[in-house]
Amino acid sequence: MPASPPLHLLKLCVGPASVGELEARIAQNRDEALRLGRAPVPVHTTRMLPTRAGEIVGRGSIYWVIKGTLLCRQSISAIMPFTDADGIGRCRLVLDPIVTTVSPRPCRPFQGWRYLKAEDAPADLDARTAGGLAEMPEALRRELASLGLI
Repeated sequence: MPASPPLHLLKLCVGPASVGELEARIAQNRDEALRLGRAPVPVHTTRMLPTRAGEIVGRGSIYWVIKGTLLCRQSISAIMPFTDADGIGRCRLVLDPIVTTVSPRPCRPFQGWRYLKAEDAPADLDARTAGGLAEMPEALRRELASLGLI
């Protein structure tokens, strides 16, 4: 029996205003973890545990919406539930340190995260699959996406 397609998460990226700023934040967090003697693995902590974690872990990604545009993704290697110091249940999404840009798509604001089916996920941007779009500056890709041109 063939494996079911992966399931992804869609999440607003709070703070960074570009993919470059997200990558810089990941590098800064890695450097801080190394300085403190912790594992330099990127994680994102969220309040809710995905009930469909089995469809995500090791196969799915978190797709980041930056300033109203879905721009990039990181693979999810683990989902680890825990209880914080205040007794509140949370989970850590353990992410790949590599940020992959995707074909930009406008996205309205929302709270929390949403599931994103594989067939609805945008394609990765690379020179082989996206032609000149991959070399285009992020701001231009974002503007073209907001106009519905890409």
